[in-house]
Amino acid sequence: MNAAPGTHSLAFRVMRLCRPSFHVEAPLRVDPADLIVGEDIFDDPIAASQLPPLIDSQITKLTDTSDLSYRSRFLLQHPSDSFGLTGLLVLPQAFGAIYLGETFCSYISINNSSNFEVREVVIKAEIQTERQRILLLDTSKAPVESIRAGGRYDFIVEHDVKELGAHTLVCTAHYSDGDAERKYLPQFFKFNVANPLSVRTKVRAVKETTYLEACIENHTKTNLYMDQVEFEPAPQWNAKILKAEEKSETDSQTRDIYKPPVLIRSGGGIHNYLYQLRLSTQGSAQSNVLGKLQIIWRTNLGEPGRLQTQQILGTPITRKEIEMCITEVPSVINLNKPFPVHLNLTNHTDRELGPFEVWLSQDDSLEEKAVIINGLQTMELLQLEAFGTTDVHLNLIATKLGVQKITGITVFEKTEKKTYEPLPDIEIFVDID
Repeated sequence: MNAAPGTHSLAFRVMRLCRPSFHVEAPLRVDPADLIVGEDIFDDPIAASQLPPLIDSQITKLTDTSDLSYRSRFLLQHPSDSFGLTGLLVLPQAFGAIYLGETFCSYISINNSSNFEVREVVIKAEIQTERQRILLLDTSKAPVESIRAGGRYDFIVEHDVKELGAHTLVCTAHYSDGDAERKYLPQFFKFNVANPLSVRTKVRAVKETTYLEACIENHTKTNLYMDQVEFEPAPQWNAKILKAEEKSETDSQTRDIYKPPVLIRSGGGIHNYLYQLRLSTQGSAQSNVLGKLQIIWRTNLGEPGRLQTQQILGTPITRKEIEMCITEVPSVINLNKPFPVHLNLTNHTDRELGPFEVWLSQDDSLEEKAVIINGLQTMELLQLEAFGTTDVHLNLIATKLGVQKITGITVFEKTEKKTYEPLPDIEIFVDID
């Protein structure tokens, strides 16, 4: 049964356990006259009346906030000038600010305010959210034997905060009062969980390299020190963080030994991270999942926090089965004289392909091509093993002067009767010998 609060012998008291913050207040100002004359000069009316007029002008200069000279060094215009720390540590009122990724730790005391002993106390503490109910403590199997009159029973509960929004700490007790009557006490303590930071990402693909930019913004009222911001790539990716070059070798060695955390200032401070992603040697990104970020931080006095983002998505990249690229073109090419072009043919599949034929395809126009093959029009290549590579040497000849293009280098797979996309055009300059 649910008894009225006034009829209960027991009551819960809840205090959040967290590290305190420094109490800051404006420092007391110093009377500038104390630096010029003695503190007791005004106790003697005769001495006070004989003060030279110069002192008044000196005091005026000392109290002038525009005076930046050394003599005004003792004046504090703002608490932050000397941090304004009084040495006092202050605990947050109520539950304070609770953020996603933190550990909520609470000290709970159940007090017996009656004049008689209560017995067989079964205590439960749980967290309720919109999605779930998490049990933190249950003494059903081992009830508290008794709580004497005026006494209490204390315990600590912890919960890793993984949901945003409204939370309720529910504390209940079943107990026998002085008349051996069984009673039930429920109490509810509500608090809200906010997001401490936001992560914005941008993904850019340059050929077979993908760049991921992550911008982390601090939404809390305290500075956050990033202990770790690590990108965990999907299995088919290899990731590398890109950083600015170190100033000196000594500085680089020092940072390898001691890595200072990245500071993201309170109230909207940001920090950017850049990662380079490449497909693994035998990988193919059929999926658009890149991976996720693991973020670990601490507040000013070391309170830890930890968050993991959802999967970050990019554009699916399908690696070509066969890839041909130019490795070497002569720097000097003369008109109507043969010149070699070195190419590289790579098999990106896990099976053997080939044999192949390589030729220069003809366009539909009747205009004569500026660069043609010198000799046999088709080159035969043997089979290429899985993930294998081979060099291809073409002997070409230029028939026109000036800037020309080598166009239409095509690869044909004879077994599957498959023609692959031609190699992109290559510009050359043809001169007279």
